[in-house]
Amino acid sequence: MKALVYQGPGKKAWEEMPDPKIEQPTDVIVKMVATTICGTDLHILKGDVPEVEVGRILGHEGIGVITEVGEGVSQLAVGDRVILACVSSCGKCSNCRKGLYSHCLDPEGIAGIGWIFGYMIDGTQAEFVRVPFAENSVYKVPEGMTDAEGILLSDILPTGFEMGVQYGQVAPGDVVAVIGSGPVGLAAVMTARLYGPSKVIAIDLDNARLARAADFGASDTVNSGDADWKQQVLALTDGLGVDVAIEAVGIPATFTMATIIVRPGGNVANIGVHGKPVDLALNELWIKNIDISMGLVNTNTLGMLLKLVAEHKLPAEKFVTHEFSFDQILEAYDVFGHAAEHDALKVLIH
Repeated sequence: MKALVYQGPGKKAWEEMPDPKIEQPTDVIVKMVATTICGTDLHILKGDVPEVEVGRILGHEGIGVITEVGEGVSQLAVGDRVILACVSSCGKCSNCRKGLYSHCLDPEGIAGIGWIFGYMIDGTQAEFVRVPFAENSVYKVPEGMTDAEGILLSDILPTGFEMGVQYGQVAPGDVVAVIGSGPVGLAAVMTARLYGPSKVIAIDLDNARLARAADFGASDTVNSGDADWKQQVLALTDGLGVDVAIEAVGIPATFTMATIIVRPGGNVANIGVHGKPVDLALNELWIKNIDISMGLVNTNTLGMLLKLVAEHKLPAEKFVTHEFSFDQILEAYDVFGHAAEHDALKVLIH
């Protein structure tokens, strides 16, 4: 089969690799129909994730058709079209029984972390993939759902919803600010509407991204390059700040922005993956009674979000701005890696 293979920092290739085989009774083999690229893949290629070995097939999102099932699999069958969750989980350990799939105690390769595709085991940017713990890690695709709709359910919709909206404890009537209008930030903007906030404020440096945020459900937009950006945000509240500030970039400056604009008693939800430490002004924040949350997505809401997308309550297909075939995957990486130049959100590779 062909696959996108990591060959060391800054190096990748679309090349021949051995077909995957069933290794555990709970495995299935999936012929990939569609995949996509995540910012995490770019971090790996930069060498920011040293645990990833040379020769690893990248990717952790995808849709495909099951071609083989392990002897322990009874709820899935050859021919089933499925969405692969970015997190693999046994469904039986103490963490999984609490819905904390991201910290499954029985994943392959590394105990306590459910994200293993394209990290500790070969991933989804390939013609075939082995899926461990399949019955708890794939979801059947409803009739009529397109690849462009389904691909978003592997990772970014659950990530924006769980780590941003749910961890941020968005409630009816809240004013929510989402800092960063990339794919995950837009996922938070879109899914925040499920909990009935009075306003969703999108904050970004790029006016084109802010225009997209308005299309995805933001009631207001603020360009953080403006000298008075903070005053603009406060003017959209009662002057005390937002109820929930969601950070979706992953750099110190944007996390600090979130702590600056949250009101007393509010919540800061960090979605962004940070590559270096962030200063936390506890000397100023302790008196504000705020909660700060962060974490790795569990994908325990994937089934619920799947129903909403299937019923067109969430227009997930809006995220896909560019489409490529599998043999154009290197071009897809170039477009996604230079997203601002190409006005790209998610690329669909199929």
